[in-house]
Amino acid sequence: QVQLVESGGGLVQPGGSLRLSCATSETIFNIYTMGWYRQAPGKQRELVASITRDGRTNYADSVQGRFTISRDHAKNTVRLQMNSLKPEDTAVYYCVAASVVPSYWGQGIQVTVSS
Repeated sequence: QVQLVESGGGLVQPGGSLRLSCATSETIFNIYTMGWYRQAPGKQRELVASITRDGRTNYADSVQGRFTISRDHAKNTVRLQMNSLKPEDTAVYYCVAASVVPSYWGQGIQVTVSS
């Protein structure tokens, strides 16, 4: 059974930072493109960022320059560093492992940006 285990969410003030982590197996980590989606209340799920096996990254326009996705090969973990957070970043964030489309999803983790 494939597991994507997310951690690092929570409540932060506008302008603050959070780092999300997603741990998985070595097989999944080395085969798939890894990424993060998010879904805010009343909105569709959207891709936030992704990183290929060889480290190529892609970001949504709304987070470009504020978020950074990376791979920790020693721990089979993908991380999403989120800086300069805005209230509109409030959402449930999901880790994914994808080939052409997402194949596996994490359980989701809440990020709330509020004063």
